[in-house]
Amino acid sequence: MQLIGEVAALAKALDAERARGREVGLVPTMGCLHAGHLSLVSRARAECGAVAVSVFVNPTQFDSPDDLARYPRALEADLEAAAGAGADYVFAPPESEMYPSPPRVRVEVTGPAAELWEGAWRPGHLGGVATVVTKLLAAAGRCRAYFGEKDYQQLVVVRRLVDELCLPAQVVGCPTVREPDGLACSSRNLRLGPEERAAAPVLWRALCRGREALLAGERRPGAVERAMADEVASCPLARLEYAAVVDAATLERPPVAAGELRLLVAARLGAERLIDNLGVSLG
Repeated sequence: MQLIGEVAALAKALDAERARGREVGLVPTMGCLHAGHLSLVSRARAECGAVAVSVFVNPTQFDSPDDLARYPRALEADLEAAAGAGADYVFAPPESEMYPSPPRVRVEVTGPAAELWEGAWRPGHLGGVATVVTKLLAAAGRCRAYFGEKDYQQLVVVRRLVDELCLPAQVVGCPTVREPDGLACSSRNLRLGPEERAAAPVLWRALCRGREALLAGERRPGAVERAMADEVASCPLARLEYAAVVDAATLERPPVAAGELRLLVAARLGAERLIDNLGVSLG
């Protein structure tokens, strides 16, 4: 496996792979790789002739300098994990390689898919995601880009970004990987204290409660959202930010629950903020 730190070197390496007739798979990450990330690498390995993993803690998607400073970093462990999962390249650039000082270009995505939920609670976050993903896909060139459904709103935004900017990538969404107690794998889980970690599966239970309500025949989004919120409220350590029933494509709340839906939930446990989601299909 080759470690690369420069955009030009990444582009050259992946161009050479395509020249050999190999399809390129790209797995963008912010590092501190966990089972969810590694499932993306493994899928890319199964579907592509060459696999590149990016490890870059992107400053433009953080709305809090303290959150950026505390975000876990573990490059040596990431390199070992990426190699074990089948990566051929790890792209781990310094911030100066990805952004001039100060940055002069930023990609913005508009509309409900970018302005609701995470867009409302974390102003600038999804624009930061759109900016760094545009840079990574421009550097990687034609590829299959793998993203986890755990960050579902991000996945919707990236798909729109690729479509409207005509970027030469096929976005592949992959299922959320969970701990045995239902907690979605996330690098942020490492920052939970023991009591907070024990309480964190309340987000999964809230999603399951919402799904049960829908499958039992409840079609009022507000009623389903109240059931989810009640589940989060049952945990003294959790502070709900939002619980929502949305259309899976637009991320808008429908007047009546029908078709392909996503249940979304965000809550704080102590100093940490966790998000999760679950798809529900109603005929």
